[in-house]
Amino acid sequence: MKRIVALILGGGQGKRLFPLTMYRSKPAVPIGGKYRLIDIPISNCLHSSIKDIYVLTQFNSESLNNHINNTYRFDYFSRAFVRILAAEQTSDSTIWFQGTADAVRKNLLHLELKGEEDILILSGDHLYEMDYMSFVNFHREKNADFTVSVIPIRQDEAKEFGVLKLNKDDRITGFKEKPKSVMELKGFKFTKKRSSFDRLTARSSYLASMGVYVFKAKVLHKVLETTDIDFGREIIPHSIQKFKGYGYLFDGYWMDVGTIKSFYEANIDMATYKPHFGFFYRGDVFTRPRFLPTARVTNCKLSHALVAEGCIINNSEIKNSVVGLRSIVGKGCKISRTVLMGADYYEAPNSEEPVKIGIGDGTVIDRAIVDKNARIGKNVVIRNIKNVQNFDGENYFIRDGIVIIPKKAVVKDGTII
Repeated sequence: MKRIVALILGGGQGKRLFPLTMYRSKPAVPIGGKYRLIDIPISNCLHSSIKDIYVLTQFNSESLNNHINNTYRFDYFSRAFVRILAAEQTSDSTIWFQGTADAVRKNLLHLELKGEEDILILSGDHLYEMDYMSFVNFHREKNADFTVSVIPIRQDEAKEFGVLKLNKDDRITGFKEKPKSVMELKGFKFTKKRSSFDRLTARSSYLASMGVYVFKAKVLHKVLETTDIDFGREIIPHSIQKFKGYGYLFDGYWMDVGTIKSFYEANIDMATYKPHFGFFYRGDVFTRPRFLPTARVTNCKLSHALVAEGCIINNSEIKNSVVGLRSIVGKGCKISRTVLMGADYYEAPNSEEPVKIGIGDGTVIDRAIVDKNARIGKNVVIRNIKNVQNFDGENYFIRDGIVIIPKKAVVKDGTII
């Protein structure tokens, strides 16, 4: 059996997820109350029996390194590993990663490839459950040089994606990166019917790249001999004519959570009765074991809420929200449509800090993200009543109308945002 090597791209600056990426890399951003974004592709790999996993990092990587080192430990008799490949300056290159392809190019020597491997390239900010072996087997059956996993999308969504055109044999014959008009999509409509896609193609007209690729190792070496720095914008479109590229149709749920809006919506959806992506009734999503006490909820009203372990919630109302690890919510609070990321530690009861970690008594929060270790005082109102779309405040930010309280921020008693 040929070796499969997984490369998870986690080195980007994560500007679209700012301020959640102010102190951490994008794959290290918490999601679903207790997980990190990086846990999704790593868990998919492990469930697919892919055990040679590298994570490429660059910006604000300490938090991600700490999470991986404390989570993915295998016994001495296992060949499995999850290894960090950090950006480095060498005698051959003193420049940091310039893009996704450049990051892979500068780390090829660390992979010790023999030339017969299949290289799986993944993003660290996508939410989905996928059997990568089905993807790799398709790639091998087609004897493809490279394969791109694609999903059906609507015409109005095309401007946000790289759109591919496939022939009747699933060979890639065209590519448009974030087309700005319908005219650019002429001839790209997806009309091929398959039983598993009938429900999707009824409302979906085009195929978009998921940012999930598999390359023959020898072909990957060749495509990286160029000066191209990004897979989506350059490597894939430039390789269509030179190599045999195929499209693998994925019919499951997939979401790019690389923006504040999509990240927020994905989290809130997890608290609904039937979420598109939930952590129940599916293959385990692995994360760091913390051995925290069960949550303590006293005289509260909870509706469509996820509450992680270690939380203490007193006499409050929480609805359509995610309550992360070690969250402390005081008396009389009303929290709705909000993502509380919780805390990294419990504060000592005799702490002299004027505003304690957590949510103070009588506070009202609606449609917000409160990052870890934030200190929200008593009788605070966080609501964005004026419906401001984007704003940078002293201790808060607004993106797409969503108020974000950054990590370690302090919001004093009685503040109105």
